[in-house]
Amino acid sequence: MHRRLILASIALLVSMTGLTRADEAVAWQALRAGGVVLFRHASAPGVGDPAGFRIGDCSTQRNLDAAGRAQARRIGETFARERVSVSRVETSRWCRATETAELAFPGKVVAEPVFDSFFQDRADEPAQTAAARRRLLDWRGPGALVVVAHQVNITALTGINLASGEGVVLRAEGGALKIVGRIRP
Repeated sequence: MHRRLILASIALLVSMTGLTRADEAVAWQALRAGGVVLFRHASAPGVGDPAGFRIGDCSTQRNLDAAGRAQARRIGETFARERVSVSRVETSRWCRATETAELAFPGKVVAEPVFDSFFQDRADEPAQTAAARRRLLDWRGPGALVVVAHQVNITALTGINLASGEGVVLRAEGGALKIVGRIRP
């Protein structure tokens, strides 16, 4: 009985996350072939941004904690272990996203405003999401494109709610972004 309860619990967790080892293996294979992955920035406790937030001034922002910095490093280590060639890393201009990207992929990070958070102001969401979608659909490699953004951006693009430091791998198919799988740091 105890063993059945454990197996049922594991099955429930897998069904809740929607992630299986086979899904993750397919996601890594797609990245090795020059795919696209959207990561939610690593662990940065809190929600939204503090009053007085300013782009370019990390002292005014919610930032990664020690666990988030370790999580970001693991992302880069996992890409190396999985032998994924990363050609480009784009990130929002928020410090928690840029720090995640720099710790995972040092020296490859380019700030890209279409991936900035619109959590506090949703007015720009439709145009910004359309521009981000075009950017992802236009990726042709070689190598993988890694994007580090925010939950609101990722949900707008994919309908998925990722955990901090989790990624969703996408491919262009018929002018739309199709989900290949998810990867965890």
